[in-house]
Amino acid sequence: MSSRIASKFAGVAVGVATAIALTACGSSDDSGKPQVVASTDVWGDIAATIAGPDASVTSIITDPAADPHSHETSAVESAKISDADLVVYNGGGYDEFIEKAISGKGKRAVDAFESRADKGEENEHVWYDVTTVGTVADQIAGALGEIDSAHAADYTARATAFKSQLAGITAATGALAAQHPKTPVLQTEPLAYYLLRAAGAEDRTPHEFQEAIEQETDPAPAAVAETRDLLTGKQVRALVYNVQTQDKITRDLRELAKANGVAVVEVTETLPEGMDYIQWQTKNTEALAEALG
Repeated sequence: MSSRIASKFAGVAVGVATAIALTACGSSDDSGKPQVVASTDVWGDIAATIAGPDASVTSIITDPAADPHSHETSAVESAKISDADLVVYNGGGYDEFIEKAISGKGKRAVDAFESRADKGEENEHVWYDVTTVGTVADQIAGALGEIDSAHAADYTARATAFKSQLAGITAATGALAAQHPKTPVLQTEPLAYYLLRAAGAEDRTPHEFQEAIEQETDPAPAAVAETRDLLTGKQVRALVYNVQTQDKITRDLRELAKANGVAVVEVTETLPEGMDYIQWQTKNTEALAEALG
């Protein structure tokens, strides 16, 4: 195991696992409620918001130290997925363990990656795209309404309320795009791609560097040097830093940003402890606004 893989998702409180398990999990299978299984706590929180008290939601991955890319389902997890009335997952190869588990089984499912409006975009981190999230909310509500017609109107109402909150985030990123168009930024990996796009920011990260970090390989020295020059030359306004995927190279970039007065915007792949999806993405947007402003 490489040092980067060993440090994957390090630095985030393990308490997230307990918090999400308590908030996202519903009652037992014999409750008579529709059973929803989500691949990660992010999609589990969104599903639970739409489900309300009328359906039970369980997230497979709730540990911030777990990597969805390499997750292998246990027998218990496989049973949960098999028994679920609805499966909600990210798709795009991010949580391939779900795709394998439901392949060829005719399972009712919502694939967030396939729900994105712009099919040309291949970035898998679609939970940072609030437009896609809104579409997923509607799909969850529609699926649950078909499964549980007695509460169909309630699922739809909760999806509508959730999307009204998403609209607040969209308005904030739109204001950023209008006030600070094409503001140059740097990312340690393309996690916040959709957030930056909505905010009208210009990602100047060298592709070779970003790709190597995301693939957990060492970027070429020339790519590292080119990336460092963006900070020492103050050619970017902010460094968007994934605290859950860090190694010596990315930590050095963070220190270099601080030393050169470049703002650091911390982002994560899982819900911070004590936050729901709306609070989390609102905080991310506010942090980016502060950095760009």
